[in-house]
Amino acid sequence: MAFALAIPAISADNGKVYVIPIEAEVERGLQSFLERGIDEAEEAGAEAIVFEIDTPGGFVNAADGIARLLDETETETLAFVNQDALSAGAFLALHNDEIYMHPNGRMGAAQVIDQSGNAAADKANSAWLASMRSAAESSGRDPQFALAMADASIDLPEYRAAQGDLLTLGAQEALDVGYSEGTVSSLDELLEMKDLSGAEVVQVEENWSETLARFLTSPIVVPILLSVAGLGLLLELFTPGVGIPGFFGLFSLMLFFYGHLVAGLAGYESILLLVFGLGLILLEFFVPGGILGILGILAVIGSVLLAGEDVQSTAVAILIALLVASAGMVILVKFFGKKLNMFKRIILTDATDTEHGYVSAVNRPELIGQIARTTNALRPSGTIRLGDEYIDAVSEGRFIDSNKDVKIIKVEGSRIVVRELEKQEEEE
Repeated sequence: MAFALAIPAISADNGKVYVIPIEAEVERGLQSFLERGIDEAEEAGAEAIVFEIDTPGGFVNAADGIARLLDETETETLAFVNQDALSAGAFLALHNDEIYMHPNGRMGAAQVIDQSGNAAADKANSAWLASMRSAAESSGRDPQFALAMADASIDLPEYRAAQGDLLTLGAQEALDVGYSEGTVSSLDELLEMKDLSGAEVVQVEENWSETLARFLTSPIVVPILLSVAGLGLLLELFTPGVGIPGFFGLFSLMLFFYGHLVAGLAGYESILLLVFGLGLILLEFFVPGGILGILGILAVIGSVLLAGEDVQSTAVAILIALLVASAGMVILVKFFGKKLNMFKRIILTDATDTEHGYVSAVNRPELIGQIARTTNALRPSGTIRLGDEYIDAVSEGRFIDSNKDVKIIKVEGSRIVVRELEKQEEEE
């Protein structure tokens, strides 16, 4: 009786199994979440960690970082391809100790593509092929199938991957070629196959900050945030005081850095560089000259590049933001007639024109109406003689020959305008 009672007690105390999802796009925000989940599992002394994979792939640099996390953990790692392990997802599955697939699961199609959606350059592709080979060999699998997932030149027609097509394995095919240890319909079936059915299952979920960080670091959201930041700050220059556009611009910039800080992409050095750049821009309003403002803008752009996931994608996002801000500025100036308000303190806007009473020399209004004689031809400028005084003058618009009587009709400082007398005026 004592032995019979001891059996359920032993099976009930079968340790813990942590289940961590790898879903959506593979990026650095996901890496931060997985790092936390693995740390929790190791601290709890888990028997195994099951990574439930359903991803179309993602960034190579993020996949490399996650692969290192998987390789460094001492806890047994099990990949459960619940639906798709494509591209970087296949690479991550190969870095687990064992792979199990759902009957409808797929694994493969792991060719590297660039920002335009085309095949990457030879240099990047060569490095990725080496990574795929190493991932397969480190887990004791035939590397030709991993290479065929990333290289369309490998000919495997029996697996629908003739030359020119990438390899994607189904559940049974993966089992046949040794890329899967078993086909299971559910997590419970996987645990039963691993003799872990009595273990406590701990589901690791993203917290709100990790979910927000993954959203804010998405390659689609980053250009939007930077564009809103650039356009908002630009609109603030056309708005007196502190208004809504400036608030949204700064808020978008804060969201960008918050997401990248939580995801582990941005360090405090990028935050300090941002603050330094904003400080230089503010100083430009009090110390005009342009140099401080240019240095401040460069510092802000540098801080964004430093916080980004990779220089190339972040540079593209910055370029998009600059184009959006430039288009916004053209629309404001051309179609709405807006003028910069914040620059009034550092830009001279007053005009020294005659409407405001400014003249370039002593004004002589007493000359208006007097008759003089041209000493040379006015084409339209020349010299006239008024009594014994020679004066520079311009015609009203027409050519006036020399030795002609002219009437002074307008005086604007040193500019004296004359008109040739008509015969009627000469007779009078």
